[in-house]
Amino acid sequence: MNGGTPLAKGPLRIAFAGTPEFAAVALQALLDSDHEVAVVLSQPDRPAGRGRQPQASAVKQTAVAAGVEVWQPDHLKDKAAQEQLAGYKVDVMVVVAYGLLLPESVLSIPRLGCLNIHASLLPRWRGAAPIHRAVLAGDKQTGICIMQMDAGLDTGAVLHRREVAIARNMTSGELHDELATLGAKGLLTTLSELIAGTIVATPQLETGANYAHKLKKSEALLDFNNSAVQLHQQIMAFNPWPVAQTTFDNQQLRIWRSELPTDTKTLALASSITAAPGTVIDINADGVLLATGEGLLRLLELQRPGKKPAAAADVARGMQLMDKVLG
Repeated sequence: MNGGTPLAKGPLRIAFAGTPEFAAVALQALLDSDHEVAVVLSQPDRPAGRGRQPQASAVKQTAVAAGVEVWQPDHLKDKAAQEQLAGYKVDVMVVVAYGLLLPESVLSIPRLGCLNIHASLLPRWRGAAPIHRAVLAGDKQTGICIMQMDAGLDTGAVLHRREVAIARNMTSGELHDELATLGAKGLLTTLSELIAGTIVATPQLETGANYAHKLKKSEALLDFNNSAVQLHQQIMAFNPWPVAQTTFDNQQLRIWRSELPTDTKTLALASSITAAPGTVIDINADGVLLATGEGLLRLLELQRPGKKPAAAADVARGMQLMDKVLG
């Protein structure tokens, strides 16, 4: 996809496929633009909440509020579903965290193919959880790519990319929100370039590609024999889900936030600590200082079972954690 020949005379007719809030941000941007959203595809309503009642996805809610037709197929594998999609006669299909695999035969139904917003600087993190994996790995930078979808898993040519720094104390939830906005802006730019015929497709290299596996709750259990840096990355990566956790006195203790101490006094203290990993060595206004396999970690926000998250120092004092070993 290259050159300077316009591919359309004006705004595009679009099919949108997505499910969670990350996708809803992009959908809203399209609804606010001059483009026409002909139909919105989203996963079927799923049971949610304590009552386990069927709940519409964030994308469906956004579409319904805008009066746009919503289609919730179980899959797009059969001929009937593909014929229905073709019947909308769209120029392009935008796919954002849809959660269902698109058969190769679907990719060529829209006149200009299918575009995907992916929350990584491809090929760094392909797959289901690129935001969390970037934070967990301690990446200093990430971003979004608008990709022309092909038969592979996040392997298509990149049409547009935008970069953003990952702050040291940024949670996956905070990064998610920033990338959702960035992705929506990048999508509108890409569509304008498609119309103008100025788009340049850059094939991905396989060098540096990693698979961002879906998160498991078991990954959130902290091992304080790891370094403070590793533990901090784990805590930030698993906020807001599944939330890092440890145990004390046979009770689960969830850790929502932490930081790596940088003040001279604490750094000097770290070099002389002989306490076992997981030991609470100080509780003060700044938080709860914890020994690890390498370095000190400061816990900022904790949550006891049945309670709301609270300042770590308050929780630690209430549980009398001074000199106690967590985990």
